[in-house]
Amino acid sequence: MSTEPSDPGRPFAGAPGICLIVQPIHAAGLTQLRAAGLEIRAATGLTPAILAREAADCVAVVTRNGGFPAEAVLAAPRLRVIGVHGTGTDPVAVPEATRAGIAVVNTPGANALSVAEHAIGLIFALAKAIPQADRAMREGDHDFRYGARLVELAGLTLGLVGFGAIGQATCRLAAGLGMRVLAYGPTRPDSDFEALGAERAASLPDLLARADAVSLHLPLTAETRNLIGRDELGRMKRGAFLINTARGALVDEDALAEALAAGTIAGAGLDVVSGDVLAHDHPLHQERRVILTPHVAASTEAALIRAAERVARQVIDVLAGHRPPNLVNPEVWDRRRQGGHKAEFSA
Repeated sequence: MSTEPSDPGRPFAGAPGICLIVQPIHAAGLTQLRAAGLEIRAATGLTPAILAREAADCVAVVTRNGGFPAEAVLAAPRLRVIGVHGTGTDPVAVPEATRAGIAVVNTPGANALSVAEHAIGLIFALAKAIPQADRAMREGDHDFRYGARLVELAGLTLGLVGFGAIGQATCRLAAGLGMRVLAYGPTRPDSDFEALGAERAASLPDLLARADAVSLHLPLTAETRNLIGRDELGRMKRGAFLINTARGALVDEDALAEALAAGTIAGAGLDVVSGDVLAHDHPLHQERRVILTPHVAASTEAALIRAAERVARQVIDVLAGHRPPNLVNPEVWDRRRQGGHKAEFSA
């Protein structure tokens, strides 16, 4: 079977079926899906029961951080492809999808620059105390500058934990600010570090001890859950900042709150938290040295268009019988679930 990419604007030979959109995506992606002949259905909720019911007759699903659970996979006998709008696939039941012969695709790199910019923005906001300065100005505290601890970034060391597309984009931006970059990515080739002028960290403890700011750019796995806990925070410099724009569960948030209260580190910028919602009474809400943003790093217009178009194109590829470029479970391809009427999905 051909693996050449399909023409996203060319409709299928017949009515290919329904694509469930679990969470909103940019209209650019929806336009591609509709142009291919797919009927769009918007999910009415994110619970497993709702997704199982609403995906039951679908041939495709597109999801974001809401994921797609095993219960829904098992309830959708016609489902052939799950498209992930973004990089992380931890909220998707990939093992169950693979056993069922369902292809899972994602869009690595589509939001890399936007997330990198947000990570640098959080570092700026912490180093220049921008939220506190804004609050002081509004409250009439014009002496704020005399007591504020403000930091010049040029010449400092940024430690990148993870050196994939987002980590590398962050490296480029940091280098433009005159920061030295120390990166930890054990699976990356030396050429990645050399090409960007980044020093390769010998280990995570080595990076934590040397960096003035630590930025996390890893997927969430069993090995990376709570990667940054009490011991790791204790290894960081007292004046260092911790940035997380990756997955909330990479950080032990209780340990982070304790470290900030004790002055173990100087501040944190979090675009993600465990479970995507931080309990209202969590002490991080009261910590003035924390900047919290609601998982918006990848939500620039440019990134949303790229991710929506790339996930839509790959969904269409799979339904048309063409192997997509970002197949999360490549082992499924030769035994993937086929449509009931092959002519419906001819490209």
